[in-house]
Amino acid sequence: MPTQAAGIVLFRMAEGDGGRADLEVLIAHMGGPFWSNKDERAWSIPKGEIEPEETPEQAARREFEEELGSAPPDGPLVLLGDFPQSRKNVTVFALEGDLDARAIVSNEFEMEWPRGSGRRRSFPELDRAEWVGTDLARVKLVKGQVPIVEALRALVDQGRIGS
Repeated sequence: MPTQAAGIVLFRMAEGDGGRADLEVLIAHMGGPFWSNKDERAWSIPKGEIEPEETPEQAARREFEEELGSAPPDGPLVLLGDFPQSRKNVTVFALEGDLDARAIVSNEFEMEWPRGSGRRRSFPELDRAEWVGTDLARVKLVKGQVPIVEALRALVDQGRIGS
């Protein structure tokens, strides 16, 4: 049975070419030695497992704060849907807002590194964040999260969300 997780894709409408509003999403680079030299397919939205006493919305808000070091901006969460990712099923919400991507401070995880050395080291779960347009997000995000951007883009294009 897949693990149940939840996350938030934070988005904003930024001024683009010719004064046209462009959709941008906040994505974060995964931390640790496995991802340190990778860029393409090495980024994620903040997400994590749903605890037994939590709703998906509560888990998404908690994980956002744990992984980025800041509570999500105020505003209603819009359900984008459930997205399968490896051994997880992730319930994703969209939230319009802004956040200083340079100011993230992620929680850490511990692992043996180098492998087989017997030494344990701590690494940030996410080591940096960036605002990117949807075209770049489709390249940088892990493959299983590209449909999240597609779902968000569709709602924005339909005028159902976004200012």
